[in-house]
Amino acid sequence: MAMLINQEKEAVRAFWNQASCGEAVFLDQETMEGYQTQLQKRYAVEPFILPFANFDGSPGKEILEIGVGLGADHQMWAQGGAVLTGVDLTDRAISHVQTRLSLLGLHSNLQVADAENLPFSDETFDTVYSWGVLHHSPNTGRAIQEVYRVLKPGGAAKIMIYHTWSVVGFMLWVRYALLRLRPWITLSEIYDRYLESPGTKAYTRGEAMALFSQFKTVNITIELSGGDLMSSHVGQRHQGVFLTLAKRFFPRGLIQKWMPGLGLFMLITAQK
Repeated sequence: MAMLINQEKEAVRAFWNQASCGEAVFLDQETMEGYQTQLQKRYAVEPFILPFANFDGSPGKEILEIGVGLGADHQMWAQGGAVLTGVDLTDRAISHVQTRLSLLGLHSNLQVADAENLPFSDETFDTVYSWGVLHHSPNTGRAIQEVYRVLKPGGAAKIMIYHTWSVVGFMLWVRYALLRLRPWITLSEIYDRYLESPGTKAYTRGEAMALFSQFKTVNITIELSGGDLMSSHVGQRHQGVFLTLAKRFFPRGLIQKWMPGLGLFMLITAQK
């Protein structure tokens, strides 16, 4: 089992080491202007990150971000005055964020690390933040246990993981199951094989509550992603002429009005 998990984790690492999340779509150049443009595009597509993270609300607090990616959120934490630590499974992401912060004269303790085995002492951080990362880890439950361990009593975890019952999931199921005459393929298999890195998972509200059951309080909200609305990219694996055409005729207004609970993004705030 340990060998299998290691192989799965190496597959995840290899996938994201080719390009950090959003790199192919939002980052034109590794300059201050390039990173700032990426930041603006990120929050234009996902504006709900800003109130969820509350970057300006943690001056002087010890903040850990798990999965720093290109570093837009990490930059915002740093500019908000946090005492900042960041980890990522890939060297590529750490290099991006080091370059980004250096250009801006900002600082963080950055290192390559595994979310399932965080290299920090118990009760170190006031907040642990992770946006769209822990569902890629082979043992997401173990990663959340690590989040709990490194949080101080009364500290908050702010975590986004994927939601099973999403428009994105259904669209992928139609493409890779129904249209291939394999309707028995489950949504779990669809996320695993076709969304992003190998082994990607999604969770129902009930499953998420179970994952965070050791926390004192847990609050969950669902947000429609750019992928659900086809207003932005739908994962680094999905591009092409057909997708471009489909975006022009997609009924986003109807989905926003009638299906707000079928978003891919599940935002979880949990207090230790």
